Amino acid sequence: MLMFKQKVVFIGGKGGVGKTTLSSALALRCQQRGERVLIISTDPAHSLADAFAQPIGDEIKTLIPGLDALEINPDHEVIAHVERVTKSMKRFARPDMFAEIERQMRLTQQSPGAQEAALLERIATLVDEAPQHYDRMIFDTAPTGHTLRLLTLPEAMAAWTQGLLRHDSQSQQLQGVLDHLSPKAGKDISNPFSDARKHSVSNVDQRTADITATLLSRQRLFHRTRHILTDAQQTALFFVLTPEKLPILETGRAVAALQKEHLPIQGLFINRNLPAHADGDFLAQRRQQEAIYREEIEAQFRTLSRYYIPLLPTDINGFDGLNRVIPHLPW
Repeated sequence: MLMFKQKVVFIGGKGGVGKTTLSSALALRCQQRGERVLIISTDPAHSLADAFAQPIGDEIKTLIPGLDALEINPDHEVIAHVERVTKSMKRFARPDMFAEIERQMRLTQQSPGAQEAALLERIATLVDEAPQHYDRMIFDTAPTGHTLRLLTLPEAMAAWTQGLLRHDSQSQQLQGVLDHLSPKAGKDISNPFSDARKHSVSNVDQRTADITATLLSRQRLFHRTRHILTDAQQTALFFVLTPEKLPILETGRAVAALQKEHLPIQGLFINRNLPAHADGDFLAQRRQQEAIYREEIEAQFRTLSRYYIPLLPTDINGFDGLNRVIPHLPW
């Protein structure tokens, strides 16, 4: 069977269902087929290094020729993100505003959504730039709720920027540019990937034009990312679940939420299915229960491709372990 063609792949699901193992096995399978692959962990509790049995970290590392890995550190991303914004704002502000800018940015660093905002910008940059260097990018994501927030995150930084600019007497000239970016400015924008709009920057001073150019550059980055993530020819989302009640419920909610955002869900990996040869009364009862849940999965997710992966007898660790998973992948 041919490998699916999308270059950007997200693997999501409930915590503990085997996302990292399947993401890593898929990345290794792509590398074995001659692709240049980058696998990226966005989970604050990284386990990618455990799957490959070697340290990875917050810089791209070559594991074997053709396979690179990256564990995004969300705390580092928040600090770097806030530092970039602070530096940018100081370029456009009067010196007497610097103390207020720094104060608000310190508060921003601890605010709800700051981590997701920073991760989103790093992911957007990777999605925008990395395809020039790789044939496939595979994202091993955080548990479902975190991933949903990440992919549907409001463009909060624009609102924070507007709050800072409100101190400036020239900010009225920017109101038309900022209104559509701010969730609190009359038009609620629920998704940072909302289509960018053109704004006139004529008849404004150079300082205001520079601010506008910075904001629009960032908006266009999100616009390009949105185009890629909603294009079924370029992006595939897979969910991992096990044949159990709670993972089925959580996956159902996640699939519904992302389909509303028009994100292309490619299919499901149903992981850790008991093999038929596993014996004993206890395992026989487990198989009966699994059969009931598999029927539910087949009915509830009948419009999605479904791939069943067996439970293996030992833990999966390192390249040898991942190579034992690869024969059970559908490609």
